[in-house]
Order: sequence, then structure tokens, then C-alpha cells
Amino acid sequence: MRIGIVNDMAMAVEVLKRIVNGAGFQVAWVAFNGEEAVTKCCRDVPDIVLMDLIMPVMDGAEATRRIMKECPCSILVVTASIESNASKVFEAMGAGALDVVTTPEMGIGGALEGAKNLTAKISLIRRLQGVEVEKEVKPVTVASLKRTPRLLAIGSSTGGPTALATVLGALPSDFPAAIVIIQHVDGSFSENLANWLNGQTKLEVSLAKRGDILHAGKVLLAPGNRNMLLGTGGIVHLTDGPGESLYVPSVDIFFKSLCCAGIPEGSAAVLLTGMGADGAKGLLELREKGWMTIAQDKESSVVWGMPGAAVKIDAARKVSSIDNMAQVLIRHFK
Repeated sequence: MRIGIVNDMAMAVEVLKRIVNGAGFQVAWVAFNGEEAVTKCCRDVPDIVLMDLIMPVMDGAEATRRIMKECPCSILVVTASIESNASKVFEAMGAGALDVVTTPEMGIGGALEGAKNLTAKISLIRRLQGVEVEKEVKPVTVASLKRTPRLLAIGSSTGGPTALATVLGALPSDFPAAIVIIQHVDGSFSENLANWLNGQTKLEVSLAKRGDILHAGKVLLAPGNRNMLLGTGGIVHLTDGPGESLYVPSVDIFFKSLCCAGIPEGSAAVLLTGMGADGAKGLLELREKGWMTIAQDKESSVVWGMPGAAVKIDAARKVSSIDNMAQVLIRHFK
């Protein structure tokens, strides 16, 4: 696997090179600002680009946008502080970056702190670029006395944060269905994403916890380090860990759990922009159960992997642009 490194700090570059080489990968090239990264990437497209955010000449978010437009490839944001640079992180992920990780540092005695997190992210992206791995997961069901509301289930990945903000931002405060989002994102960043989305919509967005119950007009975001399922009565279940799932959280696992959760008729499932095919088979199962199923169109998707896979297997009853998605949903739930 060939990896491009983009960072304006010489020490950070050396640390990243040591980690990449130590993991058995090859450094394709090094760029010290976003503009240089775009030029080098388009001349020599690597398997992955490790993209810093705060740089002179051109920042990482703009560089990500241009690379995804001119010479698309897998981009992993590597930044000194995820929390401090949250707005830029979301901008880069909206433009097509797959995930984010904190920049590793040289510790006492030459130890590389944070190296395992980085190599784990690289390995996951490598798997995403390869063969899909499937695992059947049976949903946990728990009896509930409460009446379960209709549900809008949304799955998304690459480019998802911006797409989610577009859809949620156009929904009214009295939206009549509960909403659950499965977005591929690192667990340490889940709460930041929930807080950011909460500021983009009139609806209340919060990070899902074990035992949460669906409420109309409320949005639950699946935590990034666990798979999420829904039991009878709209009760949230979370796995203790990722297990053997390729995607964590997995859209397919969540969608499949809905087939046995006793969700009322008239519910809908949406598959937005994302790399890979997670959610396509689950969406097909929901369509066969009578759900309204919708996929984002190719033109408005940053990566038409997940929704494209759904369209190919006829899992989507409708295909919609991201700008029209909210109106399609409002009309359906009306």
C-alpha cells in the first residue's frame, strides 16, 4: 500500500514516515501544504493520503475537496487536535475524507504515541478498499409498553456529515418520526459530531446510549465504537465492542435489526453518500418488509458507493438528490 503524507511540520512528517514504513507500507510522496498535496496526488495517486488540516497556502479541508474532485482517492485526516479543529474536520469529511485520527507524537524514549490508532485506521481503510466481509447478527429484542413511533433510519459514510446537515437542517421542528443515524465515524469523535449536527437543525440531536427509547422529532446518532441495534418497542441496544464487523457502526446490522423490531408501518430508511456497500443489503430487506427506501443520487454524492450499491440491487424505491431529500421525507411522513 502506497501512502501520501501531507503535513507542514517536519517532525510530524518524520513520525508519520516511521509509522508508515514500520507497518510495512510505502511512502509515495510528502507534501508540506495543501496546494502541493493536490499537485502531487494528481500526478501520482496513492492508496491513501494522510491529510493534515492546518497548513499554509491551502488547508487540508480545501485540499481534500480538490483531490476528491480532480483525482479521487482515500483520505484520512490526521490532525494535532480533533476537538480544536472540529469545524475543519467536518468540512474535510463533508468533502470526502473517510475518517480522522490524532497526529501521533514522539514520546519519552522515542516511543511513538498514537501509532496504533493510526495504523488501525489505515488497516480499516485498506479492508474497505478490498473485499466485503459479511456477518449475520441477530437483533436483541426487549419488550416495551410504550408505543413505538414511526422511524426514519439514515446510513451514511464518506461525505456524510455535510449530507446529514443538509437533510436535518431542512426538516421541521415538529417532524413526526423518530430519527436514527448510523454514520461511519471514530468513537472518540461521535459526541463532537452529535453536538455539531445539533447546531445544524431545529431537531434535538444526541448520542445514542444503551436503553434509549425512540421519540418522534428526536435524533439519535450511533456511537462510533459500537454497533447499534433496535429492539422491540424502539429500545436501543449497543454491542460491547466492534466484534468482527467490517464497519463500526454498521448500517447493515442496524437496518437488519429493524426488520424484527416492530417498527410501525410508514417508516423509511435512507442511504446517503459513502464508500463501500454497507447498508445496501439491509435496505433491500427493509424494502421487502414494506418500508419506504431511498438512496442518494450519484450527482450529489461525494462517493456513490453505498447508495450506488443499493440502487444496483433494486433496494431503493426512490433515488433523490441531497437537496431534495428532506422534501421527499416530509411528503412521505405527512
